[in-house]
Amino acid sequence: MKSWLLVSLLLLGAMLQQYCVDGEAQVPGLFVFGGTLSDHGNNNNLRTRAKSNYMPYGIDFSRGSTGRFCNGKTQVDMIAEFLRLNTSIPPFQNTRGSDILKGVNYASGSAGIRDETGTHLGNNINFRRQIANHRYTILRILSQIGYNRTLQHLRQCLYYVHIGNNDYIYNYYLPQFYPTSRIFNTEQFAQGLINRYSRYIQDLLILGARKFVFVSPGRIGCTPYALSMNRTNGSCVEEMNAATSIFNDKLRSLVDRLNNNTFDGSTFMFVNNSARNLGVVATGGFTVTNASCCPTGTDLLCDPNQTPCQNRNQHVFWDKFVFTENFNRFLALLAYNGSNRNFVYPVNISTLVQS
Repeated sequence: MKSWLLVSLLLLGAMLQQYCVDGEAQVPGLFVFGGTLSDHGNNNNLRTRAKSNYMPYGIDFSRGSTGRFCNGKTQVDMIAEFLRLNTSIPPFQNTRGSDILKGVNYASGSAGIRDETGTHLGNNINFRRQIANHRYTILRILSQIGYNRTLQHLRQCLYYVHIGNNDYIYNYYLPQFYPTSRIFNTEQFAQGLINRYSRYIQDLLILGARKFVFVSPGRIGCTPYALSMNRTNGSCVEEMNAATSIFNDKLRSLVDRLNNNTFDGSTFMFVNNSARNLGVVATGGFTVTNASCCPTGTDLLCDPNQTPCQNRNQHVFWDKFVFTENFNRFLALLAYNGSNRNFVYPVNISTLVQS
């Protein structure tokens, strides 16, 4: 990362912190669909090992261990701040009354696009079920503000979809639990994911959604999980990165198709989380790019009540898969106001919400 980019990000961060406090919200609400990286507590009461409502998760979060897979705030938290929503988007399980008008987080740790993804760990709420939960939310909104206002409200809300990582980490690359890698090559598997993803987006369009952010899987071959499983002595597992790149290319193409076939004023953008080599970010203050900050067990997760690293602002990864709060902020800043079309395409979130 060039030094000028680091300076720009620091200035942008300072500007956005003030920007988030003052002024009206840029959208009336934020609806979140996704997996581990976006879960705010939907897994807390599920029978699953994929949960994070214990220390050291949340060690730097104001409310402690809430079920976020992070030491502090997620990218969703950051985006909500930048949009001036002045609220933390609640998990579906904890929504109350009019809170739902400002958005709901349906994301579930270990969940994926495919129904079976992550179920070796226990229950989760897959993409299909997240949309079913959103249908229920819409019924609740209808009961509060009526039909016409609900339609207008949903058209203006932002729909943030960050899902697909787990379909590789907790499915395709776990042949001892799932047969997908024996049935499909990487091209076929990615196309199958895109087909399902596209159908679910059509469902959301029919339900009234119009503004979408699609966030791609990252370079999963560079995660501490992949490095430890493949014993690469710190080198990324490029086979895994190549597999997710196929999906990411198809996801970007899906954005083009949807934008070229506008559904009643709908707009779409793509955030490419695999756009940069994580090793490059060392010059941006992230000096530890291949190790987790917290002591971890066999399920990628932090061991309960263990002491994490003290230099976590320098770490990319919190556990063997998810990011630290500091790196989440780095990514959220780029998604919200970045200008590099290799990362945000065709616009950034700030521009999208003004359309």
